[in-house]
Amino acid sequence: FLMIRRPPRSTLFPYTTLFRSPYSILFFDLDHTLWDFDKNSEAALRKLYEEFDLQGRGIHDFDALFKAYNVHNDKLWERYRNGYIKRDELRWKRMWLMLLDFKVADTALANEISTAYLEILPLQKLLMPHAKEVLEHCKGKYELHLITNGFETTQRMKLQYSGIARYFKQLITSEKSNSMKPHGDIFDFALKATGAAKEESIMIGDAIDIDILGAINAGWDTVYYNPGNVVHARKPTYEIKHLEELLQIF
Repeated sequence: FLMIRRPPRSTLFPYTTLFRSPYSILFFDLDHTLWDFDKNSEAALRKLYEEFDLQGRGIHDFDALFKAYNVHNDKLWERYRNGYIKRDELRWKRMWLMLLDFKVADTALANEISTAYLEILPLQKLLMPHAKEVLEHCKGKYELHLITNGFETTQRMKLQYSGIARYFKQLITSEKSNSMKPHGDIFDFALKATGAAKEESIMIGDAIDIDILGAINAGWDTVYYNPGNVVHARKPTYEIKHLEELLQIF
């Protein structure tokens, strides 16, 4: 599935035994790229479904509940990235709107679920397929960093509990940089924080209009991790369906 939009700067034949990557610094996104947000989020919410007896409150279909959460979470994250809402509003309102879809209008309950969710979500450990293999392959060969829109404390806990914190030198978050992907400031901040040059750096992420478009606009090369075969008109340097395809690039 590996697609190369244009050849790497150093060669037109990237997969010969003589190929040497033009990159020395790899920047990864975290959620949905390395850390399996969907499965971890489902596991956390399932625990809360039982703990708060949501079935006893009339919510009989957990799968429908989880689908509602994802819909509202995605919409509120978009509003948060665009500066329309604050972090705290994002956190509790996604639960409130989720419950409202099932005619449970309980603000106090939404806040309780939100607090509990944020406590147990980063303790989940599931990674995307082949994430550990890729990081192990790149360890020592490249300098590895993360650029994430997630919250500082939460993302550090995810790295710790999933066992991949040791691979990364720097965690660049929206809180630390006071910017968010796809805005260019977070990419500029990442270069300054790590001492990297964009010519030796590449961004690897799963969100075409956040990770990839942001990096392209900042002048970076990119790898678009597209396991869902999302149709798009962007032009990443590389496009992959499986993380192990990174082993062919790096």
